[in-house]
Amino acid sequence: MSSQTTAKENSAPGVVPAAPWRVQALSILPDYRLSVTFRDGTSGIVDMSAVRADTSCGVFAALAASEFFAQARIELGVVTWPNGADLDPMWLYEQVRDEKTWSVPF
Repeated sequence: MSSQTTAKENSAPGVVPAAPWRVQALSILPDYRLSVTFRDGTSGIVDMSAVRADTSCGVFAALAASEFFAQARIELGVVTWPNGADLDPMWLYEQVRDEKTWSVPF
């Protein structure tokens, strides 16, 4: 059974990030994956499972705990976590646009 969680929407009320590569919707999927949709409708899956095996990920090391990983949210069109880790939305957009399912290299 797959559990799917919808992350909290933008935490800056009244601010609308307009660039097409800003993240508009985010769902946390099983096995350290994220489903992302951008403002222009581009969508795909981001596989971050490599974060579990690499302890030298710096700020991303905390994401190895599934409970922490599941705290992903959208802040001003950027996928972020409570410890300040985030994914560059423009880079993420380019990878997802080209590959649809993309594995983040750690």
